[in-house]
Amino acid sequence: MKKLTLTNHAQRDTTVLENEFIDHYMAKANGEYVKVYLLLLRHLNAPSGTLTISRIADLLDHTEKDVIRALNYWKKQGLLEYENTSEKKTLAEPPAPAPEVSNLQQYKSRKEFKELLFVTEQYLGKTLSGTDVDTIAYFHEALHMSTDLIEYLIEYCVENGHKSIHYIRKVALSWHERGISTVEEAKAGTLTYNRNCYSVLNAFGIKGRAPAASELTYIKKWNEEYGFSPDIIAEACSRTINTIHQPSFDYADTILKSWSEKNVHRLEDIKALDAGFLKEKERRKKQTAKPSVSKNKFNNFEGRSYDMSELERKLIQQ
Repeated sequence: MKKLTLTNHAQRDTTVLENEFIDHYMAKANGEYVKVYLLLLRHLNAPSGTLTISRIADLLDHTEKDVIRALNYWKKQGLLEYENTSEKKTLAEPPAPAPEVSNLQQYKSRKEFKELLFVTEQYLGKTLSGTDVDTIAYFHEALHMSTDLIEYLIEYCVENGHKSIHYIRKVALSWHERGISTVEEAKAGTLTYNRNCYSVLNAFGIKGRAPAASELTYIKKWNEEYGFSPDIIAEACSRTINTIHQPSFDYADTILKSWSEKNVHRLEDIKALDAGFLKEKERRKKQTAKPSVSKNKFNNFEGRSYDMSELERKLIQQ
């Protein structure tokens, strides 16, 4: 057997694929979608900074519709942001809007930023790419996150098993939308968030894993859009299991959507709905019920009417 020697290329000539993608995203994705993702990753730091959908289709021998479906899939997974206009069909690859160059360079030159990069590399266990560095700078310049908050953000994501810079950025945007600006607020928010997430998984009987991206979307919807408390969400999960005998976030969502439309706020409201439903069901049952008639061989003939006076007259004559 010949000896196999691997050549060590410089990073600029190498496409680095994070283990986070392999462990949590690749197995679930369509193989053609994975090809599109790898091609995007390959051209992420290209001088042009952009790829066209038609160019991707040509390189992979796909149709443009195939490429768009793949892009939509990765966008839904939170791993990609792109802009697709009807005229140019241009894919914008940078992971985040870049801050002003002067401010960015000024922040990058600070000692605290360099220390933050060092700590980040220790947490992620790798050397940061230029894109990684720009994304971390984006947290400070565009999202106005302090160095301490950024460090806690990275620590929090890594402790929950996520080392992907794409995932970290997604959490950062979520915190920004929720108005979290300090480490204390982040700790309080993540504690509640984790409690809500794992209470849903427990209600479904799911053990030993974190919620998937699609599941987190449902949980966020139930908590923030519907405004339901954990006990109401757990009740919907329990009813889902009792009805279809398996976990289903989609089925639970139909239950919670119905409750939201009926202004449910407490478990007592659900009990009242149940009581009203049973009462209405019983009323309809009584309306549709028919009188019971005993069945025998004589019921098959129509009943006859007789004139008793006429019968007596005929009997006397005889």
